[in-house]
Amino acid sequence: MTGMEPKPDIKTPATELSQRISRLQSKMSAADIDGSLIVQNTDLFYFSGTTQQAHLYIPAEGQPLLMARKDFDRARAESALKKVVPLSSPRNIPDLLASHGYAQPGRLGLECDVLPANLYFTYQKIFADCRLVDAARLIRRVRAVKSPYEIKLITRASGYADQVAAALPALVTEGMTEIKLAGLIEARARELGHQGFVRMRLWGSEMFYGHLMAGPAAAVPSYLASPTGGAGTSPAFAQGAGLRPIRRNEPILLDYVFACNGYLADHTRIFAIGGLPDELKRAHDSMITVQEVIKKAARPGVPSGEIYDLATATADKQGLGDVFMGVGDQRVRFVGHGIGLELDEFPFLAKGQKLNLEYGMVVALEPKVVLPGKGVVGLENTHVVEADGLRQLTIFNEAITSI
Repeated sequence: MTGMEPKPDIKTPATELSQRISRLQSKMSAADIDGSLIVQNTDLFYFSGTTQQAHLYIPAEGQPLLMARKDFDRARAESALKKVVPLSSPRNIPDLLASHGYAQPGRLGLECDVLPANLYFTYQKIFADCRLVDAARLIRRVRAVKSPYEIKLITRASGYADQVAAALPALVTEGMTEIKLAGLIEARARELGHQGFVRMRLWGSEMFYGHLMAGPAAAVPSYLASPTGGAGTSPAFAQGAGLRPIRRNEPILLDYVFACNGYLADHTRIFAIGGLPDELKRAHDSMITVQEVIKKAARPGVPSGEIYDLATATADKQGLGDVFMGVGDQRVRFVGHGIGLELDEFPFLAKGQKLNLEYGMVVALEPKVVLPGKGVVGLENTHVVEADGLRQLTIFNEAITSI
C-alpha cells in the first residue's frame, strides 16, 4: 500500500449489519434466548455501526431496536439500522420496547463477560420479570468468523502495519530511548490514520499501540497476557517501552497493532543496529519455521488447541521448547489469537482449546522466543483461515532487519 489514508466516513453497510444480526438470532433461538441487550462498545459497533451511548435490543426474531442516549443524532446518522429511537434513561427500556411492539423477553441475554456487576444489578431491577442469561459466548462466536467486508478492512489495516514497520529503520539511532522511538513510530501510525486505541475484551487488559522494546528489556515479564512484557515507564503501566537506551547488536522488537476504522492487524518484526549473535538469528529463523508449519496445518475443522500443540512440538524439535512463548511459569500457553475489532477474539490457538477453526476466521500468529538477559526474537502476522491453510495479510520482510 502507498500513503492512502483510511476513509473517516466508512459506515457499516445495512446488509452487513443484517447478516450479523441474523447469525446471532439463529444462535439465540437455539439457546432459548428471547432477546439480547447489547451495550459494550465493540459489540454495539459490530451490530449497529455506532459507538454512541446506546442500548441495542436484538429479539430472537424481527428487527432490532437501537435506543440511543448520547448522541442520538450522531447514532442515527452513523447506524444503518432502520429503527433508531432516543432513550432518556435505561429505566425506560421496557416501556420503550413495548411501545414499539416488542414482547417482554422471558430470557434476556447480556454480555456477562464484560458487564460491570453494578450495571448487571441495575438490569435485574429494570427487567424484574426476566431471567438474565449470558449471551457473550454466542456474540463472540458470531464475531469470530469475518465477512468479506471485514477481511477487506483488516487487509487495509495490515497494509498500514507493514508501513509502520518499514518506517522504523529511518527513525532509530543508537542511544535513543525506547519511549522516544515508540513516540516517533506512533506518530507515523497516526499519520496513516491509526485510531489511537487498541480494544481488548479481557478484564484488566489494556494496551497503547503495542510493545516496542530492545535487548533484555523485551524479556522482562509483565501482567499482560502476552509472551512479551517490558518495563514500561513506571509501575502504573508496567509494560511496553521504557526509558532504557537502545544499544547496538541487540534485538529491537516492534510488536504493534494497527487499528483502522475499528479493525485491527497485529504485527511483530525484529530490527537491530548492527547485527545479532548467531544464537538469536538461529532462534528467529526457527520461529519462521514454526509459522510456516502452522500456516499449512491451520485449516477449517482443525481444533484450535491442536495448532498450539503443533507449534510447541515444532519448537521442541528446534531445541527451543523451554524458551518458546516465555520462560518457566511466565510462559503463555498460546501461539496465536483471533483478531478483529478486538485484540483477543475467538479463536485462541491455545492449550486445550476445542473450538474448531472455520473459513473466514482471522488469527494473529505470533511464535516468539524469550531469552532472559538477551531479548526476544520471532515474528507475528495476521492471517485469514482459508480452505488450504492460512493466508497471510501482513507481508513486510520477516528476516531480522539490520540497520
